[in-house]
Amino acid sequence: MGVEDGAIPLTSSSTLVAPPRRIIRAEALSWLAHNPAPPRSSVITSIPTLTEVEGMDLAAWRAWTIATARTILAWTPPEGVAIFYQSDLRIGGVWIDKGYLILRAIEDAGASLVWHKIVCRQPPGTPTFGRSSYSHMICAAKSERPPPRSASPDVLPDAGFMPWSKAMGATACALACSYLREETETETVIDPFCGNGTALAVANSFGFAAIGVDKSPRRCKAARKLTLG
Repeated sequence: MGVEDGAIPLTSSSTLVAPPRRIIRAEALSWLAHNPAPPRSSVITSIPTLTEVEGMDLAAWRAWTIATARTILAWTPPEGVAIFYQSDLRIGGVWIDKGYLILRAIEDAGASLVWHKIVCRQPPGTPTFGRSSYSHMICAAKSERPPPRSASPDVLPDAGFMPWSKAMGATACALACSYLREETETETVIDPFCGNGTALAVANSFGFAAIGVDKSPRRCKAARKLTLG
């Protein structure tokens, strides 16, 4: 089911101990299958792209992505939400719309699309090859949620700090965490594909406990150490 690496709480310059952060070295889907979601938890994650998984062709990866998003939605408790951060890319002459794959999973699961935002990874108008200059940020819930109490931007002009090129941006994660804080009863944020841990560090900065899962020892180490500010 996984090996829990030494979880090191963040500390601030004022010596206050931040909320706990657990980093677990495991395969994400296996971990989800063997560990029920904590009460009052929500998910912020980015499902790996084709170039980050082994042994799949494009068709298999598309089906796996939809199935994985459905698994995450099914695992998320009814009071929580699942927020997916995905960037489109080009493989050869084929454009892969990963936002569409997440939306397919939401529809197939009979879940509710809460919101869909666009995050600029590069300034608008910047030419790019291969990977898109924007990311989708999509929030889903098992059932329809009340209308939001406050408005938030649909387009973020800057993703914010990224510890590596494929990371979630810290500014985007902050917007997601602001929604969780203002509109849900979330106490714990979980990222089953945590990578270097941006979502976890931002969640801690908002006062949430955080749990991250990744099968890479190197990324687990980075996720334990990442701090903001």
